Amino acid sequence: MNGNLIVEALRSTSVPPVVVAELSGNHRGELDHALALVDAAADFGADAVKLQTYRPNTITIDSRDDRFLITEGLWAGRYLADLYAEAMTPWEWHPALADRAAEHGMALFSSPFDETAVDFLEASIDPPLHKIASFELNHFPLLRKVAQTGKPVVASVGASTSKEIEEAVALLRTEGCPLV
Repeated sequence: MNGNLIVEALRSTSVPPVVVAELSGNHRGELDHALALVDAAADFGADAVKLQTYRPNTITIDSRDDRFLITEGLWAGRYLADLYAEAMTPWEWHPALADRAAEHGMALFSSPFDETAVDFLEASIDPPLHKIASFELNHFPLLRKVAQTGKPVVASVGASTSKEIEEAVALLRTEGCPLV
């Protein structure tokens, strides 16, 4: 499935659902493993692959203060900066991952977490759309930058109020997003 078909699936209920494989931090820090995950997604029938594009210092600060320590769950005892550094998909991998997805007829897109990530994605892989993570829905400079690409946006809204969703959609549309 190419990016245009994903966009059509967003616009129409007559297009079959789109299956998106989330690569995220599952690559174990190895490009070969990340490429194998793209292959596996294709084998299982995914239509697209989604990444997360960020650098740790654009999401958090490198602090050993207890406020940055994860206290529960799978990552208890880890500091946010360390976790994000380990989980990030290196930016230099994005073109290879996009090429591998294209070899399988799959689109590749990403959730950028700041404006520099949007610039990078546009220049390096030219994604068919952008995905906004729920915690970024009130990050207006990011929304503005994404909207100004003129590409469709898929947004997660699970952590947002109705008012925040309305404000984000209004901003995206005002700034040029053709489809939210």
